[in-house]
Amino acid sequence: MDALSKIFEDIHLNKSEYIYLNLSGDWAFRYQEQGAIAAYIVLQGKIHLQLDDGQKRLIEAGDLVLIPSGQSHYGCSDQEKTLLEATDISTLFDEKRHKTIELGNTDLQENNCFIIAVRGHIDSIMARPLFNALPAFMHIHHITGSSAPEWLQTGLHFLAIEAHQIRPGRDKILDHLVSILMIQCVRDFITQLNDAGNWLNALTHPELSSALAAIHGQPEKAWTVESLAEQCCMSRSKFAGLFSQIIGETPLAYLQQHRLRLASQMLRQGQLSIQQIAHKVGYSSETAFSQTFKKQTTLTPTQYRQHHQS
Repeated sequence: MDALSKIFEDIHLNKSEYIYLNLSGDWAFRYQEQGAIAAYIVLQGKIHLQLDDGQKRLIEAGDLVLIPSGQSHYGCSDQEKTLLEATDISTLFDEKRHKTIELGNTDLQENNCFIIAVRGHIDSIMARPLFNALPAFMHIHHITGSSAPEWLQTGLHFLAIEAHQIRPGRDKILDHLVSILMIQCVRDFITQLNDAGNWLNALTHPELSSALAAIHGQPEKAWTVESLAEQCCMSRSKFAGLFSQIIGETPLAYLQQHRLRLASQMLRQGQLSIQQIAHKVGYSSETAFSQTFKKQTTLTPTQYRQHHQS
């Protein structure tokens, strides 16, 4: 499995939910961060989106915007009207999923906007390296036009069909469609990258991608810098230098961080013993694993599991 595919498998993008927002007059909504990907497809009108860090985007009819990390944000009809009371839509994905939510003054025929809002659950800890490398907004213009990529037109066509029909297996299909949209957006972003030091470059690098695929595919293996270099058909020194330059840390430091993120995922899932987890992430003993885990998180594996299952 290639590195990008394995990374998306690791982050467990699943349980995609959506609501329709029918907005008119003066309106505003807020979305609270929930460790989930957020996306908006604007079918009519326009929306001013602003992240809590101040970044802003104007999203118009026919546009798709992804907020990969799902950080808190605010949407409104007019960014000048800052005193508008914002409706929190964060809980509506659970309470009103698949339904149409009316916001604003439905008697007014101005500032009309109709959008599909999507929430896709992920393992935010496993996704951290990916999200750190992605922009806060991923904005694709004119997705409904003939100039839009064919993959996007096809994906949205299926999304529209599945969203309007309650058929067996629909939830699973929606999960796959959201995953496809996310992966394709990341692919497109990588092709346009100008930052040579961005971690995402390594996923498509002709040599380094083999090392990442090996680390993510077999984290339990006793990898060394030499054995990882062999995966890339490179000398040890050239591999180590290139890896550190692009990834921003040494190969073994990256390997350790990935193992600990993977271990934290297994601990939260609660299905394996700590000894089993230690071996699955490449530690020869439970003691060595526990010491390393506590040094990184300040909690023992047992304490971490209890904290996240309480």
